[in-house]
Amino acid sequence: MATERNGADGMSAVRRAWLRELGVERLWNLPGAAAPAAAPELAPAAEVPVAPPQSPVRESVATVPAVEPERAEPVALVQEIPMQELPAPAAMPADPEQAWAALQDEVRDCVACGLCKGRTQTVFGTGSPKARWLLVGEAPGEQEDKQGAPFVGRSGKLLDSMLASIARSRQHDVFIANVIKCRPPGNRDPLPEEVARCSPYLMRQISLINPEMILVLGRFAAQTLLETDARIGSLRGKVHSLSVAGRKVPVVVSYHPAYLLRSPAEKVKAWQDLQLALSVGRPGN
Repeated sequence: MATERNGADGMSAVRRAWLRELGVERLWNLPGAAAPAAAPELAPAAEVPVAPPQSPVRESVATVPAVEPERAEPVALVQEIPMQELPAPAAMPADPEQAWAALQDEVRDCVACGLCKGRTQTVFGTGSPKARWLLVGEAPGEQEDKQGAPFVGRSGKLLDSMLASIARSRQHDVFIANVIKCRPPGNRDPLPEEVARCSPYLMRQISLINPEMILVLGRFAAQTLLETDARIGSLRGKVHSLSVAGRKVPVVVSYHPAYLLRSPAEKVKAWQDLQLALSVGRPGN
């Protein structure tokens, strides 16, 4: 089989196509833009008891004027205090595979809130439970409810392109989950009581996966996981920290792919967020 030839800039045609899909091909060609920044040192994680997520404040994300890739400012690596301590895997069944299967069964049969009445099926997540990265979205939409998998349709295709642009895929390198496992009617934001009953499933997924990096997609997911009402614009571009079984896990916030489809000029910022996520992962990730 013939080997794919790279261009003068060292970038293959496949990689160039991925970046063209993201709208950041020109940014990639800037000197040094392809190399991840040095991993920052995170502040020590405070040990905090598990607490239900606070009710998120619903805010609309203002569309930011288009950013020319050549003028994109470097992403600031700002350290923040971790928000909560997740339950340790030791509190679960000793066999991780049994614990994972038991959690899947529990989610599938869940009737803890009224969302169970309108669902076609629950959306547990997709990917390997041994993945190094965990991606957290908001809640299933209509197609996710029908197919039983997160991020399908146009937003799913864009997310796949985003992952491919950094040599990752949902089949092998990441696990993708949502804060809420059932579709809210009309794709509305989940209610506080729905979050309180469903988000513990996500907390247990995080404990079992014990990821090296968590990438949070969208305002609602970011506010829920980080227990804040801050706007997504103030949360992205920073390295947050979550304490998982006594270990600090970097958390990076970015825009939801559905938002990027509506606001394509923001894809440049999403590309910066991916580079930030790469920069704080473990060596060799």
